Amino acid sequence: MNICVFCSAAELADVYTESAREFAELIGSRGHSLVWGGSDVGLMKVVADGVQGAGGRLVGISVDFLQNVARENADEMVVTATLAERKAQLLERADAFVIMVGGTGTLDEATEILELKKHGLHAKPVVLLNTAGYYDGLRQQLARMQAEGFLPLPLSELVAFADDGPDALRLLEA
Repeated sequence: MNICVFCSAAELADVYTESAREFAELIGSRGHSLVWGGSDVGLMKVVADGVQGAGGRLVGISVDFLQNVARENADEMVVTATLAERKAQLLERADAFVIMVGGTGTLDEATEILELKKHGLHAKPVVLLNTAGYYDGLRQQLARMQAEGFLPLPLSELVAFADDGPDALRLLEA
């Protein structure tokens, strides 16, 4: 399976990096490939290192203005001109999506992939890896959107929530 991971390129606390490393090693050891933003910094580097170290394949989708931080030893690296093209490539190359901790870029990618799924433009599984309760607020907001009629399908059909890497991979492989 080609698993796309959306996550931060920032250097983060151990609680986030340890969880990311654990999940990444599971991806690689189970024979899956990582499709990610291609950066070799921060949490993106942790995930790529974990997948590659466990024998998994790396497919990076970078963007022109971030090419200076792209991972040099990825199995494949695509460089797009714009973020919109990057997101389109990530969607095309992935069989499933995992949203890990991140900032506005991760949130942008997450909301776009959820919006496309909401409209039936893809049916790929989406798992939100809620490390240390990072996405509790988003989960609450999404539940409110469902309760108040803003979602045309049940939240459980849009996204699954996992508290740790093994749970996330179980949801993807189910």
